[in-house]
Amino acid sequence: MIRNDNLPKTQYKNPVLYGDYSDPDAIRVGSDYYMVSSSFSNSPAIPVLHSKDLINWKVINYVCPQIPEERYFEPTHGCGVWAPSLRYHNNLYYCYFPMPDEGIYVSTTPDITGKWSDPVKILSGAGYIDPCPFWDDDRKAYLICAVAFSRCGRKSILLLTTMSEDGLSLTGEFRIIYDANNTENETLEGPKLYKRNGFYYIFAPAGGVKAGHQVVLRSRNIYGPYECRIVLKQGKSDVNGPHQGAWVDTLNGENYFLHFQDVYAGGRIVHMQPLTWVDDWPVIGSFAPGESFGEPVTEYAKPAGAEYVTQTRPDCDDSFQSSSLGLQWQWNANYENSWYEIRPELGMLLMPVYKEDKRPLSDVKNLLLQKWPAPEFDCETVMDLSKLGPGCQAGIVSLGQSYAGICVSRTALDEYRLCLIKGYQHYLKTGERDSSEYNFNNHTSHTEETTESIPIDSERLKDAGYLVTFRIFVRIREYRNHLDRTDYLGREQWAMHIPSEEIILSCFDSEIAIPALAGRWVGVKNGVFCFGNSKTAGGPAVVKSVKYKFIH
Repeated sequence: MIRNDNLPKTQYKNPVLYGDYSDPDAIRVGSDYYMVSSSFSNSPAIPVLHSKDLINWKVINYVCPQIPEERYFEPTHGCGVWAPSLRYHNNLYYCYFPMPDEGIYVSTTPDITGKWSDPVKILSGAGYIDPCPFWDDDRKAYLICAVAFSRCGRKSILLLTTMSEDGLSLTGEFRIIYDANNTENETLEGPKLYKRNGFYYIFAPAGGVKAGHQVVLRSRNIYGPYECRIVLKQGKSDVNGPHQGAWVDTLNGENYFLHFQDVYAGGRIVHMQPLTWVDDWPVIGSFAPGESFGEPVTEYAKPAGAEYVTQTRPDCDDSFQSSSLGLQWQWNANYENSWYEIRPELGMLLMPVYKEDKRPLSDVKNLLLQKWPAPEFDCETVMDLSKLGPGCQAGIVSLGQSYAGICVSRTALDEYRLCLIKGYQHYLKTGERDSSEYNFNNHTSHTEETTESIPIDSERLKDAGYLVTFRIFVRIREYRNHLDRTDYLGREQWAMHIPSEEIILSCFDSEIAIPALAGRWVGVKNGVFCFGNSKTAGGPAVVKSVKYKFIH
């Protein structure tokens, strides 16, 4: 976890949120700040975070208990809920979110910590992404969005249409208001629409997630034409991207820009940049001599009053003493209540789910997962396996494109074995095989998986009271530069200073080591599981505790 303990109370350090909270959008309501982010195929969907100072964030809710559409009751890597937007209008919180294979949805609530309305699909069809609503001074409502090449064969354009005043239906046809094809701003996406001093502003990332930059478009007319400026680039900093985010002001009139940085295996972590206005253009980050764009800052002055806010972060440890599942946890697909039971006096019971014999671990539905909370860490999970039934297995998983699991299984002959699982997900076009590290642009996957089984002395388990400790270690081995793409002129675009991590899973005297590779659009996740291969499977495993130690 990147902490600010050793800084003066008036300073903060980036990233402000080390966790895979990709595509963040944020707003201020009174003196409170709220943020939402993508959740892809994990449920519950769309985390809602709260802060009092833009630096310390806590998950307080989810917009959707389940991902809309039936297909998400199976793991559907890379699909699901992409970049959402959050707005407050007429005493309602609105969350607009795209599902690039299905359409655009909206959910509302008068209480951001309470129940959100069932999502309303306001647009059907594949390819529409990154919607953002806007209510103008005359109360007319609009929706801006981008398009995904992987779904509709188009990219780098921004679309605008009108909505009903309540924001729950579209009333017009989409018009192209900006086309960045064949320019340095190709792959323009993630638009956020604002208004200031009579100008309409669109904040949007361009140039790709890992080696791109931020642009701002400006016009006196909401339909354009728009002027365009690049306002934030990696430059000589260590922050590649920097990508999609939100402009937020404070009660004291200060301005900041929240955005994410893709650190590959660790996912898309959140930074905060100072923002000032000069000649009705935003100036973001710090300006290097002779440059027309800003660069991300490492440290900066906190917003006024932030020195009095208690330092906090999203939860990661869990001793399962609450009556409900902690908000740090998400499932590998839409979940069923039968998958777990909370008993505060015992821990959390993970109930067996009867998986198909040939299903790879990466596609098991009831993997209970959480994001990496730091660049380097140890994670210790203690399970009580005294009730583990014949045909069941329980353990831990590290889930990315390269993944691993280590678990204890109980055989039908009442023997115990330690299973070491390794796998790799290839994201492929139909009929193709491609072993490249980051081939995320296709719809189907092929998984290669191997399992090694080692006998466990049952007396050893019995002597330990059937308590088993599983561990995950994550360490950065080196930093490297990564060629992300070539632009429309054939120029190489590099992401610089990228961490390369190793993941080690261990139990008893055995361990598995794998390279850390991000999943499809998401960072690596840690998790726990318990399942059986037949309907004669027995009782559950009890997860007693999950504890993290951060390596500084």
